[in-house]
Amino acid sequence: MSSKKRKWLDEYVQYGFTCKEERDGSQRPQCMICNAKLSNSSLAPAKLKEHFLKLHDGKYKNTTLAEFKVKGARFDEKATLPILGFVPIDKPILTASYEVAYLIAKQGKPHTIGETLVKPVALKMANTAAEDKLSQIPLSNDMISSRIDDMSNDILAQVVADLISSPAKFSLQLDETADVSNLSHLVVFVRYMKDDEIKEDFLFCKPLTTTTKAVDVKKLMDDFFRDNNLSWNMVSAVCSDGAPAMLGRHSGFGALVKSDAPHIIVTHCVLHRHALATKTLPPKLAEVLKIVVECVNYVRNSAMKHRIFKELCQEMGSEFEVLLYHSNVRWLSRGNVLNRAFAMRVELALFLREHQHCHADCFEDSEFILILAYMADIFDALNHLNRQMQGGGVNIIEVEENLNAFFFYKKLSLWKRRTENDNFANFPLLDDCVSKIEDVSGIGDISVPGELKQAIAMHLDVLAKSLDGYFPTTQSYPAGDGGHEN
Repeated sequence: MSSKKRKWLDEYVQYGFTCKEERDGSQRPQCMICNAKLSNSSLAPAKLKEHFLKLHDGKYKNTTLAEFKVKGARFDEKATLPILGFVPIDKPILTASYEVAYLIAKQGKPHTIGETLVKPVALKMANTAAEDKLSQIPLSNDMISSRIDDMSNDILAQVVADLISSPAKFSLQLDETADVSNLSHLVVFVRYMKDDEIKEDFLFCKPLTTTTKAVDVKKLMDDFFRDNNLSWNMVSAVCSDGAPAMLGRHSGFGALVKSDAPHIIVTHCVLHRHALATKTLPPKLAEVLKIVVECVNYVRNSAMKHRIFKELCQEMGSEFEVLLYHSNVRWLSRGNVLNRAFAMRVELALFLREHQHCHADCFEDSEFILILAYMADIFDALNHLNRQMQGGGVNIIEVEENLNAFFFYKKLSLWKRRTENDNFANFPLLDDCVSKIEDVSGIGDISVPGELKQAIAMHLDVLAKSLDGYFPTTQSYPAGDGGHEN
């Protein structure tokens, strides 16, 4: 015959206890101060009071019933760690440590911020009753790093489990990049099916400690697959950038993958290929781009020159006051640099002339201004197309539709015919330079020289043909580049 079970009463909170229900339905008191869990037979005022006076009377003897109720409410809150998908933990201090580490990792802040800022701020905000408990939360640099590693490993385990249970084969996107210390890393994204939806996730980022050849990339992928019980037979497509190590016909990464799994479709990232297409400029246009970048860097590389140029723009009442840097890594910057340089061409010409720069006369030359206007227009259009091909859930079918129906094969051929007939309506800045008098630069009413029209037509032809044949003819389309910029 089982003994009689004692019942919890709300008045027991005044002794610093809260109620924990066991699987068999019995109730056990748990101390909110030391986390000690007593037996059901201790659910009596005398025994609870004895525990409180013996262990906690020195620090908490002046704690009121209302304060204990507030503390009890905090103590009984459902842990958020399992909700985030991490390991189930029922210890409040440990849970708080993981939650803070999660927020620090999500914001990309240094690990030391937990101990140097988060905890001091929390202690300042907390009342006296909660301060002792908050001070126990481990938020050191090593602890935050350890917590982030734990959460990262748990998320990876969930993604791998989803890949294994996916009803369809998954696809990969790879890119090799370098950090601020010039250490090369292999970054891999994955696209797969889960619950009848296409999911995109970051798979891993691992360093390439020595060389960055195709065999090194392949070995890193093989090791990852082996460690996580994956195989190339589970992959439907691989998308990579345009580096020779990735695309070599005989020894590139794509060739090595297809030697192990011939069914895999290997594609070149459409955004990266698009970026390469924009580098095929005719010599006349390429020279203008080179001069613009040199002039922008001349102003921006010197803090003093940058301040002087900014002051000059303020005195002239310019719309902008600073030039933008050009970056080969993020090729979208090229269009922004050219548009800003064109908008500030008068100020830039005056500044370069005052500093006796070798390219000072270029920004007062009519043909140079026309080429700059055209390139600012065309790169702005390319940037717009690029943004259409990015974003979550974008697939290769949508990208192909954007390119074929809305841009390259229809618009570029039309733009070429109009340019050959002196119609520049599709290039607003160039059309403005041709049709209006430039009061400040002194260009006047001008026309585009035949040689320049030929260079523009040639450039439009190269852009139209650059992506021809990129998309596979098979109906089994790969997942594409997932909308990530290379």
